[in-house]
Amino acid sequence: MKLTDNVLRSFRVAKVFRENSDKINCFDFSSNGETVISSSDDDSIVLYDCQEGKPKRTLYSKKYGVDLIRYTHAANTVVYSSNKIDDTIRYLSLHDNKYIRYFPGHNKRVVALSMSPVDDTFISGSLDKTIRLWDLRSPNCQGLMHLQGKPVCSFDPEGLIFAAGVNSEMVKLYDLRSFDKGPFATFKLQYERTCEWTGLKFSNDGKLILVSSNGGTLRLLDRWSRQLVEVQTEHQNG
Repeated sequence: MKLTDNVLRSFRVAKVFRENSDKINCFDFSSNGETVISSSDDDSIVLYDCQEGKPKRTLYSKKYGVDLIRYTHAANTVVYSSNKIDDTIRYLSLHDNKYIRYFPGHNKRVVALSMSPVDDTFISGSLDKTIRLWDLRSPNCQGLMHLQGKPVCSFDPEGLIFAAGVNSEMVKLYDLRSFDKGPFATFKLQYERTCEWTGLKFSNDGKLILVSSNGGTLRLLDRWSRQLVEVQTEHQNG
């Protein structure tokens, strides 16, 4: 099926899941698309079977809370940020509900978390105005960047470039192998007082960058021309 505008507009809700008693703050699909996992403000982690359309398992993170959950490259492990006690990132085995590793370092809430599409590297951004690079195999931060404001961040499809959005007005592109030398490209966008950026996402071919916000605006950037391609506000009413 080709996802045209008309096809997307024809979509309707097929099923509603009511496993949570509070807001779902994040969800992520497994790489094979067979399962989806959600994290919620009620401290629960719910695993759903996409083929059968039903929940498979529910786990809890009552002590630490759970937010920004992400599958790793193994379908039975995830990383997620904490929203209680501290701001440590946790690496969890879904198989036996045990923590594999902790990633301490941020001292304010983590607001961005992205796995590399090619290896065990992941990246995090925090309200402490830092971006940190990590490796699942080590609890120690592999790279640290100090910024001038709240960051959002994400890897490109090849895992060689990552984008950092700063203060909801600027996108910087970094080469993972030499990020300490600074960005090789910068997009400066008009700041909107009414909303904040909530995430960045590369297109599958790596050419475009989608900037999401908590307001009514989506921005689409062309990575190569460094131009704003489109501003979409229709989803606010649709």
